[in-house]
Amino acid sequence: SMFDELYADPARLEQFMNAMSGISAGNFHALAEKLDLSRYQTVCDVGGATGQLSIILAQRHPHLRCTSFDLPAVEPIARRSITAAGVADRVDTASGDFFVDPLPEADVIVMGMILHDWNLDRKLHLIRAAYRALPPGGALVAVENIIDDDRRENVFGLMMSLNMLIEFGDAFDFSGDDYRRWCEQVGFRSVEVVPLAGPASAAIAFTGRR
Repeated sequence: SMFDELYADPARLEQFMNAMSGISAGNFHALAEKLDLSRYQTVCDVGGATGQLSIILAQRHPHLRCTSFDLPAVEPIARRSITAAGVADRVDTASGDFFVDPLPEADVIVMGMILHDWNLDRKLHLIRAAYRALPPGGALVAVENIIDDDRRENVFGLMMSLNMLIEFGDAFDFSGDDYRRWCEQVGFRSVEVVPLAGPASAAIAFTGRR
């Protein structure tokens, strides 16, 4: 698979992750501005790669403590970025396999361009894992090219879904209604979709247990 090839070569992996950071930067800055994090203390970015989102959130919201969670091979890459950004006092790293290990507990869990890499069973696995790791009043935030419910407007999201199918065989992008149904199936109480930069949005699922 593409992931097996990338993770087999640490230098190529870091190059790929730096390229993805360039693509994600606009969305992550928009998320840091638009998401009301005032009532939360901790954030975990699942599949955090270079730690970019955790860095941006820590810089924008000084009260937050953030954790960037990814596979063990990625942790040194994230540590270097976090240290270089000068936020190592409030941004930690953690490593594990999100299909095997429990996710780190946090008030908010973010998955940036993660869910679209997988088939439905694995999407549901990750959503369930996030639900288990969240406290009462917590939130799961999926940053994706969310397709409009009528599947007629977000052409980029539709084309990205086709691209994921070609690359991985059974992966796909999804609509806000899809995400809402999946999240409610595992126990989340409500979902809202917040536009970010370009065709991307943040789909936010709330536990509703206060």
